Amino acid sequence: MQNHRKPTSPVRIGALRKHFPRVHALTAGAAACVLVLAVFIPTPEVEAKRMPLDVNLSSLDEDTLKVDRKLVAVSPQQGIPLASATVEAIQSLNLTVRNGDTLSDLFKRAKVSAGEMYQLLGSGKEAKKLARLTPGEELTFKVDSEGQLHSLELQRDRLNQVKFTRAEGNDFQHTLVQREPDSHPAYRLAQIDSSLFVAGSEAGLSDSLIMEMADVFSSDIDFALDIRKGDTFSVMFEEKFLDGEKIGNGPILAVSFTNQGRTYSAVRYIDSSGDANYYTPEGKSMRKAFIRTPLDIVRISSHFNPRRLHPVFKSRRPHNGTDYAAPRGTPVYSTGDGRVIASGYSKPNGNYVFIQHGERYVTRYLHLTKRKVKKGQRVKQRQVIGTVGSTGYATGPHLHYEFLVDGRHRNPATIVRQLPKAKSVPSSEMTRFKNQTQPLLANLENYQGPALAKLDENN
Repeated sequence: MQNHRKPTSPVRIGALRKHFPRVHALTAGAAACVLVLAVFIPTPEVEAKRMPLDVNLSSLDEDTLKVDRKLVAVSPQQGIPLASATVEAIQSLNLTVRNGDTLSDLFKRAKVSAGEMYQLLGSGKEAKKLARLTPGEELTFKVDSEGQLHSLELQRDRLNQVKFTRAEGNDFQHTLVQREPDSHPAYRLAQIDSSLFVAGSEAGLSDSLIMEMADVFSSDIDFALDIRKGDTFSVMFEEKFLDGEKIGNGPILAVSFTNQGRTYSAVRYIDSSGDANYYTPEGKSMRKAFIRTPLDIVRISSHFNPRRLHPVFKSRRPHNGTDYAAPRGTPVYSTGDGRVIASGYSKPNGNYVFIQHGERYVTRYLHLTKRKVKKGQRVKQRQVIGTVGSTGYATGPHLHYEFLVDGRHRNPATIVRQLPKAKSVPSSEMTRFKNQTQPLLANLENYQGPALAKLDENN
């Protein structure tokens, strides 16, 4: 006969209590509570994922996210820091350098300690340049909540910025940022009715471009003596733009000047060494050993005249040079490369400078207000050697300029044309020269033809 057992009925918690001692029951209850807490209460990690952040960390830049002053890596998938992060607010303050401002003044206005300033200045040569600030420059301080300098940006101008950033070990590293403007060719043509400056200004040329053009032709045209009404010129130069706004002009690329019926042309060429100079379309240098005048476009008040009546002594005394009337303080240039053989003062000459050029030539500059060079010093063509004045026997501010060849006085207005020019483009670079300059000259000619025709119609 087979025995059949009844299935065990479920045991209720209340019934079990009767079978367990009190201590065992308390232990079992505590375990049950722990189990419930583990299931229903989230862990700190889960809580961090569930709670929305007050800021969108993925949208913050690197200057804002920091952990112990180190940048925080951000997961692009989750938009949260990969490490436990403390987000510190970085305050940005823009200051403009005012007249009389020192770096110390700017740090005080930014509420950054002097210790931070000295630490920055001691970080290298580039940082030491901060001690020489120019009014109008802009500084951007980025400081953390503890007042510690995180970075400093100096905007020198619209194209050049230097940034100092705190790195490991609290040192500062600098980065130079240079923006390149867009360049486009521009053309101007004008006819002279009264003066070169008036004609150039009316055509839309800046003073600096007018002076640059005069410098290009300074060995061929005396702009104080040779200019005539009806002379014409056309110029192609670079205009520079930044973010669609014109910020300045680049160099002259090609230029043509018709003076007293004779046309001179020049084109800018950058040689294989990276040096830029102006040449004729055939590759001959526009630069002679001497420029025609030692000052920028001025008026001749007295010409070379061996039988001139002296304005002070009222007697016949040779005038062995050319006098250029100009405002006091006008820069005076050396007309050629050479060595200063005399720089001093005498009662008749006032402040003077004499320069030896090679073995045969000497130039003299008299009645200067100030002398900028000393005896024995080497000088380059167009280097400033002094300023116009009226020292010595002079009736007013002007420069007396003399030119000697083998010890004999020659007329400065004519002697330069008889002297050799500088070196031309070497034959080894002629192909390169043609490839670079012919398109420039062709563009200038294409513009010049219709512009001259329109000018003739208006006349």
